[in-house]
Amino acid sequence: MVNAAFVAPFLLPATTRFVLAAARVPGVRLGVITASPADHLPAVLREQGVAHWQVKDPLDPQQLTDGVRGLSHTMGGVDRLIGILEQLQVPLAQVRDALDIPGMREDAARNVRDKSRMKTVLREAGLPCARHQLVHHTDQARAFVDQVGLPLVAKPPDGAGAKATFRLDTEQDFESWLQVAQRDPGEPWLLEEFLTGREHTFDAVTLGGETLWASISDYHPTPLEVLRHPWMQWSVLLPQDISGPEYDQIRTVGPAALSALGVENALSHMEWFARPDGSVAISEVGARPPGAQIAAMIGHAHGFDFFDVYSRLVLLDEFELRERTHAVGTAYLRGMGRGRVRHVSGVEEVNRDIGHLVVDARLPQAGQPASSGYEGEGYVTVKHEDTAVVAAALDRIVSGLRVELIETD
Repeated sequence: MVNAAFVAPFLLPATTRFVLAAARVPGVRLGVITASPADHLPAVLREQGVAHWQVKDPLDPQQLTDGVRGLSHTMGGVDRLIGILEQLQVPLAQVRDALDIPGMREDAARNVRDKSRMKTVLREAGLPCARHQLVHHTDQARAFVDQVGLPLVAKPPDGAGAKATFRLDTEQDFESWLQVAQRDPGEPWLLEEFLTGREHTFDAVTLGGETLWASISDYHPTPLEVLRHPWMQWSVLLPQDISGPEYDQIRTVGPAALSALGVENALSHMEWFARPDGSVAISEVGARPPGAQIAAMIGHAHGFDFFDVYSRLVLLDEFELRERTHAVGTAYLRGMGRGRVRHVSGVEEVNRDIGHLVVDARLPQAGQPASSGYEGEGYVTVKHEDTAVVAAALDRIVSGLRVELIETD
């Protein structure tokens, strides 16, 4: 029997899906460490007999250490410590180091969490990524602009999900960003060269330091472009066939990058660019499952329950290779403006045309608050054996559905 602790700060639906999958793995006894009291556990987790330990700050390594020790007393030890959030990876690694629990150690966790450190490691290994500079004051920022030129990307060094990320195209953009950065002069920022080209993901399974399997997906358009235009609807496409020459370089560079960063046993999420000259450049790497519905999409494309596969990987070091049989894509629905959702137009027409391809959907509901994130107010996922059919369906959704927002007091 494997005793495992799953750190889930707030049991939101997406996180609960991972926790429940872990609880259902045969031969695993699961406990959850969360900021919520035991009576707030979803009923489905209580039915699975999931143990519980509450902490005030789930990102505090000392509180997590105490929580693991507490669960250890009730469960008879803790053999694995896991969590899916980007912000948790370093604290989890620190606890593993302190309690000698198998899994990613602090050095490797910092390599994939600190984006400046990550790019330094990659460049020292001779792997392609954007030129970058961690800046602590205005003079450093201006010197980097003089060296690299505009456009640039500015982001927190430990950011996640493109939050607080800015594209700086002009001197005015740069000066405006400086005003934001100077609000908290104690916090450094990462400036990096703006990469052009098509953006993709490389989601990989690594065991014993060897990359056994990878999934590639395509962004349309790039997340940074989406962030700049809050009204823009976008999509992610997993092509049915990823064996073509357009992905040759990342099949070599991706595993090499994971090795350089020290990723040994994990499912990782990498974002990379195919540049206009045919070369590739790594944007970011996270040692955790992908977001934006990509996890579920991978399952649809390969005919498995992604959440079960992930749980077996991180809890039991087990992974069964599966071939990709289908193309899958998700279109993200976003409204223009602020307030709440008033109406979604085009639903009947789009459903008539491509409804038979839909495998998952969450349409925006009237009265729903406008989202502050790039995933928007809802999504539609489609699946077919032919990549062209899925791509056309995504175009139909993005062009045919309109989320109408209304200002509220």
